[in-house]
Amino acid sequence: MAGCLGRDRAAGAVNQPLVIEPEAAAELEDAVQWYKSRRAGLGLEFARVVRRFLYAASFVLDAERVTVIAIFHHRRDLAQWQVRR
Repeated sequence: MAGCLGRDRAAGAVNQPLVIEPEAAAELEDAVQWYKSRRAGLGLEFARVVRRFLYAASFVLDAERVTVIAIFHHRRDLAQWQVRR
């Protein structure tokens, strides 16, 4: 099952371990650094409340884990991450 968490809440609780793919982790770090460069403390705030900043996470959910394959701003080209899985 694939999905995207953005401004809306995901339905139901997930008990599987969370795995973040290296590309998604790099995207998150890039975004944190960008916000950090704009104002002291903003990078940390972004990391805590990603959804408020109009970012979304694309993920794959299976019986064993939740795998985050992309983290992206809502204005980015969705085709960039759709080819990952």
